[in-house]
Amino acid sequence: MAGNCQGKTFWKSYFLLFFTLGIILFKTVESRSIIKSDKCPPRCSCTRDTAFCVNAESIPKSLPVGIISLTFVNATFRNIKENAFAHLPFLQFLLLNSNTFTVIEDDAFWGLTHLQYLFIENNNIASFARNAFRGLRSLTHLSLANNNLKSLPSRLFKPLNLLHDVDLRGNIFHCDCQIKWLVEWLRRTNLSIPAIYCITPLSLQNQKIGDLSDKDFSCITTDFALYQTLPFQSISAEVYTFNEDLYVVFAQPNTGCSFLKWDYVESVFSKYQSISARSAVYCKPIIVQNQLIVVVAQLFGGSFIYKWDSNTQRFLKFQDIDVSKIRKPNDIEAFQIDKDWYFIIADSSKAGSTSLYHWDRNGFYSHQSLHPWHRDTDVEYVEINNRHRLILSSSSQAPVIYQWNGSRKQFIEQSEIAGMMDVQMVKHFQHHRDTFLLLTRFIGDSKVLRWEGSHFTAIQTLPARGCMVLQPFRFDHRQYMVLGSDLSFTQIYTWNTELKLFLPFQELNIPAPRMFRQVSEGNKDLLLVSSFKGNTLVYLHLVVDLSA
Repeated sequence: MAGNCQGKTFWKSYFLLFFTLGIILFKTVESRSIIKSDKCPPRCSCTRDTAFCVNAESIPKSLPVGIISLTFVNATFRNIKENAFAHLPFLQFLLLNSNTFTVIEDDAFWGLTHLQYLFIENNNIASFARNAFRGLRSLTHLSLANNNLKSLPSRLFKPLNLLHDVDLRGNIFHCDCQIKWLVEWLRRTNLSIPAIYCITPLSLQNQKIGDLSDKDFSCITTDFALYQTLPFQSISAEVYTFNEDLYVVFAQPNTGCSFLKWDYVESVFSKYQSISARSAVYCKPIIVQNQLIVVVAQLFGGSFIYKWDSNTQRFLKFQDIDVSKIRKPNDIEAFQIDKDWYFIIADSSKAGSTSLYHWDRNGFYSHQSLHPWHRDTDVEYVEINNRHRLILSSSSQAPVIYQWNGSRKQFIEQSEIAGMMDVQMVKHFQHHRDTFLLLTRFIGDSKVLRWEGSHFTAIQTLPARGCMVLQPFRFDHRQYMVLGSDLSFTQIYTWNTELKLFLPFQELNIPAPRMFRQVSEGNKDLLLVSSFKGNTLVYLHLVVDLSA
C-alpha cells in the first residue's frame, strides 16, 4: 500500500508528466499555428494533436479526430455520459479539471483504448457508475482528487489492468460498508496511491482508510422476505422429517391437520395429506420407533392419536384421549427422558387437567395428571443442567415449574414464577451457557427471563398488549425473537450479545399470528407463520452483505 515514499514518487511522476506535456504543447504550438477552422469547435483551441476547451457547453463532436490530448476547463455541462469520447479514439491524455461535473456514467470513456492519463480533479463529482472506466485498457495514471466522493463502487478499477498511479485525495469519504472493498483493495494492491482518510463517521474521522480493519465495519445484516403464501388459516405449525423427507403440519380450526411435503425440485411446500378434525387446535407429530404418530387435539369432539400406515398411505386413528381429563386442549409438547417418549397436553378448561402420556410399546397411555383446575394456557419442556423441567402457564395463576423425579418417574412441583399472572404462552431458548424464558401476556407486558441457577429473573420487559405469541428462533448463530400481536404489526427482534438484550429488527404485517416455526432445507432458511385470520405464510431468511 502507499506510503510517504510512494506519495513522493507519485507527485514526482505527476510533475514530470505535466512538464513534459507542457514542452510538447509549447513545441507543437511553436512549430505550427493553432487551428481556427471548421474542424475546431467554438470555445476550443486546437492543433493537429491537441484541443483545449474553456466554458464548453458539451463535448463537441467536431473536434479533430486525430487529437491525442484534450482538456476541458470550466465546462458548463454536468454529466459525462456513455460513449462521450468515442469519436476521439486516439486520445492518450484527458484532463477534466476544474469543471462542474457531478456524475460519470457507465462506459463514459468507452472507445479510448489508447488513453494513458486521465485526470478528473476539482469537480463536484459525488458518484461514479460501477462501469465508468470500462474499456480503458491502456490507462496508467488516474486522478480523482478533490471531488465530493463519499464512496466508490466496488470493482471500479477492475478493467484498469495497466494502472500504476491513483490519486483519491481531497474527497469526503464516509467509512462505512460501501467503502470496505476499497480498504481490502488498498491492502493488496501494489499501485502508487497517496494516503486517503475518513471524513465521517466521527468515530473514524481522520483515520487512514488503508489502516482500517474488519472490526471497523459491520456489514452483514439479514432480512425476512415473503417466500410462499398458503391459502388457509392455521393456529399451529410443526416441522418433522420422516423417511428422509421434510414435512410440515398445520392445525386448521375448521378442517383438521394439513400436511405439506417439501418439493425438492420446486423448493416449495406442496399439499400432501390431511386428517379431518372439525375443531383442531394442535397437530403434534412424534417419531417413535420409526413410526409416525400424530396427536390431534380438538376443542370439541375429543382428541385422538393417529398413526401413519405405509401400506394404505393414510393416517389411521388408533387411540382416543380421555375426554374427562382433556376437555379444552391448548398446547402439546413431546420429549424424551431416559430414552422414553412422553407428550403432555396443556388443558385450559375449568374441569380438565394438564396430562402427561407415556409411550408403552403399542401406544401412549396416561402417566400423570398435573395442575388440575387451573386453566393452563401453555406448557414448555426445558432441560437445564441435565435436569428435566416442565413450565406451565395459566390464566388463573403465575407460571409453575415442575422438576422430574427419576425414582418416582413423575414431575414434582418445584416453584412458581412470581408476578406474572395470565401468561398466554411460555417458550425457552438457550444461548451459549444461559437458558432464557419468554412469557407472553395479552394484557400487560411480556418478559424475557434468565435462569440464575435456582430461579428465573426478568431481564427485559416488552410492551405487548394484544399479543398471543412470543417465540424464539435461530438461524445459524443469529438468535431472534418474534412478538406476534392481534392489534398491531408483528415485531421481530434480534439478540444483541453485548447488551444481552433483544433489539427491534423488522416488522411484519401478519393478521392474528398464532405460531412461528423455523426450518432449514438446503441453502434456504424459512420461517413458517400460522395466522388465525389470514393466510399461512412462509418467509425466507436472507443474509445481506452491505459491502457487496
